[in-house]
Amino acid sequence: MRVGLFVTCLVDLMRPEIGFAAIKLIERAGFEVVVPPAQTCCGQPAYNSGERGIARDLAEKALREFEPFDYVVVPSGSCGGMIGVHYADLFRDDPELMGRYERMRAKVFELTDFLVNVAKIELPRAESAGAVTYHDSCAGLRELGVKQQPRTLLAMRGVAVTEMQGCEHCCGFGGTFAVKYGNISTAIVDEKCENVRASGAATVVLGDLGCMLNIEGRLRRTGDATTRVLHIAQVLAADL
Repeated sequence: MRVGLFVTCLVDLMRPEIGFAAIKLIERAGFEVVVPPAQTCCGQPAYNSGERGIARDLAEKALREFEPFDYVVVPSGSCGGMIGVHYADLFRDDPELMGRYERMRAKVFELTDFLVNVAKIELPRAESAGAVTYHDSCAGLRELGVKQQPRTLLAMRGVAVTEMQGCEHCCGFGGTFAVKYGNISTAIVDEKCENVRASGAATVVLGDLGCMLNIEGRLRRTGDATTRVLHIAQVLAADL
């Protein structure tokens, strides 16, 4: 079966290795992966900023590009939430688009949810697995129900999770929120970074690159040069 991988802007521009790790995992589960070369943004920044016209155009483009696939997989809770939840708001006044979207929406999955509940992937235990702590990204958790899936996959690889205090609390990124309300965002991410350090884990793992860049950036700016910040796909695909 064919999986259309929605790479996301941040992965494409900032951490392409996450996209390659996602491909490795999906292919290991026995699926053909296709990355539509003309894909762009899911429209979330425009949607969050009230630019519904731009968001609608991008949503229609994504619909055209991804509706032919058996599944659409997104290595990001926020982009997955935009496509899997908020496109319904953008298409609500167009029955034809809404009908096409509803058919595609049933096939849209965040990466770890797809691997656990659709692909039912089996992964070998890693030889050098260590303890990590896990940050539950807001959109993945609250819009897509992603909570146990990444932990199930980490356990499969033999990676122990030391839960931090407030693992479900926002990291302060929130897309355009971090730009509009910088002082509030900084206070939130400072609390998150303190919880990461207090967990005692040398690595924080998560499923959304926006959160990853925000947490890692703040750790580095406050003098922490050692705590690793990794996307779940990077951890799962290591040494496969």
